Amino acid sequence: MFKPGHLLLLLHLLHLLITLSSSHSPSNSSPSLLSPFVLDDDGGQFCNGTDIPFPFGISGYMPLAPGFNITCKQGNSNLQTSPPRLSLLSDELPIIDISVNDGFLRVNLGPINWLCDSRFAEEPNNYGDLLKDSPFTFSSTQNVLTVIGCDAMVFLHQQVNDKTVNRSCVSFCESTESVVDGFCSGVGCCQASLPENLKSFHLDFKSIRNMTGSNVTNMLCGRAFILEQKAFEFSAKDLNGVVEGGALRSVVLNWSIGNKSCEEARRSGADSYICSERSACNDSSTEVGYLCRCLEGYDGNPYIPDGCKDVDECSVNGTSPCTWKCSNFNGGYRCACPFGTTGDGKKQGSGCARVAPIEIALAAGLFLLLLLFVLGLLTYRKLRGRRVEKRKQKNFMRNGGLLLQQHLSVREVAAKIFTASELETATDNFSDNRILGHGGYGTVYKGTLSDGREVAIKKSKLVDETQIEQFINEMVILSQINHRNVVRLLGCCLETQVPLLVYEFISNGTLFDHMHSDSELKRSPLSWETRLRIAGETAAALAYLHKAASTPVIHRDVKSANILLDEEFTAKVSDFGASRLVPYNQTHVTTVVQGTLGYLDPEYFHTGLLSEKSDVYSFGVVLVELLTAEKPVSLSKSEEQRNLASYFVGLVKENRILEIVDRRVAKDAEPLSLSAAADLARRCLNVSGEDRPMMKEVAVELNALRSLLMLRSPPERHAAEEQSRCLLRPLNICRNDGENSMEQKLL
Repeated sequence: MFKPGHLLLLLHLLHLLITLSSSHSPSNSSPSLLSPFVLDDDGGQFCNGTDIPFPFGISGYMPLAPGFNITCKQGNSNLQTSPPRLSLLSDELPIIDISVNDGFLRVNLGPINWLCDSRFAEEPNNYGDLLKDSPFTFSSTQNVLTVIGCDAMVFLHQQVNDKTVNRSCVSFCESTESVVDGFCSGVGCCQASLPENLKSFHLDFKSIRNMTGSNVTNMLCGRAFILEQKAFEFSAKDLNGVVEGGALRSVVLNWSIGNKSCEEARRSGADSYICSERSACNDSSTEVGYLCRCLEGYDGNPYIPDGCKDVDECSVNGTSPCTWKCSNFNGGYRCACPFGTTGDGKKQGSGCARVAPIEIALAAGLFLLLLLFVLGLLTYRKLRGRRVEKRKQKNFMRNGGLLLQQHLSVREVAAKIFTASELETATDNFSDNRILGHGGYGTVYKGTLSDGREVAIKKSKLVDETQIEQFINEMVILSQINHRNVVRLLGCCLETQVPLLVYEFISNGTLFDHMHSDSELKRSPLSWETRLRIAGETAAALAYLHKAASTPVIHRDVKSANILLDEEFTAKVSDFGASRLVPYNQTHVTTVVQGTLGYLDPEYFHTGLLSEKSDVYSFGVVLVELLTAEKPVSLSKSEEQRNLASYFVGLVKENRILEIVDRRVAKDAEPLSLSAAADLARRCLNVSGEDRPMMKEVAVELNALRSLLMLRSPPERHAAEEQSRCLLRPLNICRNDGENSMEQKLL
């Protein structure tokens, strides 16, 4: 969109083309007369050599707004020029100069009123409405009401809404001897201040003696002026009717743009707001409108595009404002002092004063101390960084980093070796706000890797340095486990004092939270079908670890707190901190007893012999939790009920399981399904490991029970019931000739 300034420049160029074409026309027979209106290369306007800055414009060529019209007339000859004139409704005033930055212009104006004796009847001018309906006001700070005469009383009245503002001025004298040149204090001349925002007024001019009581020769009239105070100096000659330099006096008129404030004009858009870049907008001191002013350090016309130019203060007027060296920059300048001196370097400031030798020594000493401190700090940080790197390398070597790298180079292992800085960044330097939980073997943090993946980072409490090789072997094997119901090990970090393990992050908490949490937000009313599915998926994962993995793995800490659930309540077996690998040619290993109270296999507890059946027992406790929604150990209950596993087995033997089964399960589950699940849990909880089923058998039976629950039509349900009854007997009698076993179908 064109601003008014752009359109004005185009119109001026069009006028110039018309003027040039007219000057070559045969009808022009006066080549001796020059055109009074000229455009420079930048589109600026000149009238008889006087600059006409925007927003003013030559009449007929679309100035900014009504009231900013300038009339430019041809002189009588090549030797006589006519000044540009401000076009008002009732008169045209010769212009002396225009200031666009300060928002005023000077014009020449004659007396606004006078009173003469009967010998000189002269009709006074009527300037009371001179500025009415224009953007101009008489400046109250630079103009004064001035009356010249020896028998004159003047009263100026300004109507502002419902209030009248008055000013008065009285001047008397008996003779020219009583008048002192240069003084305008009531003897032959008086002055009074003007009201603010003066546009229109009414003037009363009175004489006590009808202008006849004075001894001043040739004083025929008393005159009233509005004039610029600093441009007028009273003289006795003024009383004789002879005015130095003619009857016109300079007057300062204030002006403003439009009738809106700066904020209102900005909101109205480019048609109303015309302040250019590197300029500031100021609300006008008059009643309405605004003014633009170039910012400090810039000068020019703030109303045209790129009108405010940088002022080179270092060379303005051919002198520098600095005592030594001056550097100019856009919008300002800076001064510098030579070495050994101090100050702001400005001629109008403190300048550059020589510094005493002791002060130079002190400054140099402080500088050296600061330099030494910075160098020492940098050296300390560098040495500390080296120590940190050496410690990381030492930890990496001690934690089996080289051995792990060898395994990774010869095997197809997806595990990654993370750096300590990667995991510190991922966990906000292991912030407490990132803790997911605490366990017997360490703390688990939630982290976000640089690629956006969310992970769970396990920070162990301690590690046995004599078992590092075994730890690395187990880590490699666990990283190769790929089962949908086992939390995947992504990698580890060996640069820390204790190795960090990085697992995939499972978002929906643990089975323990959903079953036993004190918070209702975490606790979920799991249906019987969901509980059967969680049990079946957990059993399938453990069966995979026992038999299908590359090296059999005994979890050794199966519990509801180590079974994670995703958003779909899919079970994920986690926390292999206590796990042990079992060679293929062995059925058990001897270890220091580890586990969780309430889940711990009593046979393993007494003998120290760890086998797959130890996980079966722990899983049996989890299955009882799913059936009863009770915690494995409740110290607040009676001694008989304190241990959930033994109490449950007793109830099953007495056929009283409904006394402990969760109400949700009793409501959802069919009697046969509930009885089968309870019997399976009882068998898993046998004291002797030999009497417990294999984990693979447990998974098959649970999947069969879930399949029975999912069937709805009577024929399908009857067939499933028969298969279920079969599964409750030894597996080898459930085979049909030429068919695979039920175990193979459902696992």
